[in-house]
This record gives sequence, structure tokens and C-alpha cells, in this order.
Amino acid sequence: MFLLLLLCILLAWFLSQKLYARYWCNGLSVEIEFQERFLYEGDTSAMKEIVVNDKFLPLPALEIRFSSNRNLEFLSEASANTNSTDRSYKRDVFSFLFHQRIERTLPFIAHKRGFYEIFDVSITGYDFFFRSGHYAETHQDTVLYVYPRQVDTYRIALLCQAVSGMLLSRSRLYPDPFEFSGIREYRREDPMNHINWKASARTGNLMVNQFDSTTSISLSILFDIEDRLILKYEELVEETIRIVSSLCGRLVKDRMSFHVAGNGLDPVTETPFSMYIKAGGGKIQELNQKLACIDIAQTVYSAIELLEKEAGLRRTDHTYIFISKNREDDLRGAMRALTGAGNQILWVLPIKAADASSLDFSPIPHVTMLPWEI
Repeated sequence: MFLLLLLCILLAWFLSQKLYARYWCNGLSVEIEFQERFLYEGDTSAMKEIVVNDKFLPLPALEIRFSSNRNLEFLSEASANTNSTDRSYKRDVFSFLFHQRIERTLPFIAHKRGFYEIFDVSITGYDFFFRSGHYAETHQDTVLYVYPRQVDTYRIALLCQAVSGMLLSRSRLYPDPFEFSGIREYRREDPMNHINWKASARTGNLMVNQFDSTTSISLSILFDIEDRLILKYEELVEETIRIVSSLCGRLVKDRMSFHVAGNGLDPVTETPFSMYIKAGGGKIQELNQKLACIDIAQTVYSAIELLEKEAGLRRTDHTYIFISKNREDDLRGAMRALTGAGNQILWVLPIKAADASSLDFSPIPHVTMLPWEI
């Protein structure tokens, strides 16, 4: 009797080995996906782990392993079975009956701007005897853009007011979307988005917001991510990119057209960063995707070369917003050269609060300095 039982066990073990070796991966699918295609620095989101065993053969234990960038930190229970070194390595174990689907949600926080991908998932399946594992890999096409964090609304409004003041310093022909000057009755030629609905409700007539005007809105945003000194200031460079993203979003909202250029590498064209943003256009998402992908360790040329190349375009009566943490004397010289032919520069200078007292405020003709403490 004992011998017969032993033979049955051996037969079951043998059949299990053969059966699982041949069919364990049939009808098995694993998918890792982000709940959202994009979010901003500091946002919380989640990954979905979807595993399907679409066959009659149960899987007593199925081990799923994948890795993600460590800047995406798993939260709460999702942080269990996670090892963070150069990347975050995640391990989860599932148990399946036949024709079963399991979905798990893995919350995380995005600590840093970037473009994140999950490439492959390794799968190890075990039979009822757990003696040996069967291994497979599945390719994933999972991507996430983490856009630069948007800076404080009040601070970006102050920056826009500074831009508005520079534009208003010229003679007046076209409405300036920043400079509100009053309310008047609606005319047929007025755009609908200028209607002030609260004032209209109070008076019983359609009323519109009235704006001051400028000769033209000839504007370029130049940003510098050069960090060439031994002592690095990564946070100041990242703040530069945040200011660019936030400012461009505000300008588009206020229906302005402008050019954006920088000394970072465009991740799509692999050329120096350059984009024209049309008023009311839908390019802000494209801009943020490119800003998310910029590698601050790869500068195409120096900040001085950036200004010199812009000066070579010989623009006239142009307004520049130059965002750079660098403040060397030779950079100031390049700014002086750019201000010829009626051009003016608003220099936004990201700086650590502790260094603000040592900031040199010596004036540069036609250059307005705006310190930006972080």
C-alpha cells in the first residue's frame, strides 16, 4: 500500500513537471502600465500591475519582477518587496486558479522631472511541488512624462507683470493681455473671451475688459542650463526649467506668441532646443514633454554662445527673457551686445536665498535683473 502511494506521488510529480514545463506560459499575460501619461514633479499617481492566467492550468505561485527609475518612489504597501539601488526593483507574487485575472495598484510619488520607461518584466512560474521555476520575459511599452513642477502662481504673476511693463514701455498699437485698464460696453468686433460676465450681470448689458496696448509682442525666452563649475547647482538649473515651463504656460494662456530657445539638447531633433509657440496654439504639452526629457548634463554650448547666436540674428526692438543662474562678467558682456538695436532683456536669475546678500546689482544698460530666490 505504501509502495503504491509512493508510486502515485512520483507519477503526479512527473506529470506535473512535464505539464507545467510545456503549458505554464500558455494564456499568461503580464502588463505594467501607468495610470496617467504625464504628471508634474511632486505629483502622486499609480502603476497598474495586470496579470491574466487564461487557461485551465492553475499557477500555485507566479513571481513578477520589474524595475523602474528610483525617482518614482513606491508608497504604502506598494513599497514592500522593493529594493532601491541604481533603480527600484519590484517583486510581487501571485497565485492563480484557472481563467483568472488579477489587477494590483501600486501608488508612487514622482520626485523628479524626467521621461520614465519600463522595458521588460521577468516571470517565474512554479508548479504544485515548488521544486523548480519556469522563466520567461515579456516586453513592456510603458512610458511616463514627469513635467517640471509649476512655480508659485503669485511669483509667476510678478514675472509676467515685469514682462508686461517692458512691453508697455514701447508705443501702443496692439492690446497687451497682461495690462487690464478698465471695463467698457461690448462692441461687435470684441472677442468673446474679453467679456466680463459679472459686470454684464450687474449692468444688464454686455461689458468687456479693456487692456492697454503695445507696438508689437516681439518676445523670446532664452534659458541656460550650463553648470560648468566643479561645485554643481542642480537645483538652480532645475528651477530654471520650471520657470520656463510655468512662464510659457502663462503666456500661452494670455494669447501671446513667442520663441523659446536654450542651450540644452532637444531630445527629439537632437539639436539645440528651439521652439516657436503660437498664441492660442496647443504646443505647451509638446514643450513640457521636451523639457521633461532634457538632460542637464548635456549642454550644446555655453550661455555666452547662446546669447551670441541670438545676437547674430540681428533682431530689432525685441524683448528677451533670459533665465540663467550664471552671472560671470563675460556673460554680462554678451548681454550688453544683445541689447543693441533697441532690444531689452529681463534677466531672471535663480539664486539660493543664502547667496542673495552677495548678489552684484551693478546695472547693465537695457537689462533688468529679477533675482529669483529658492
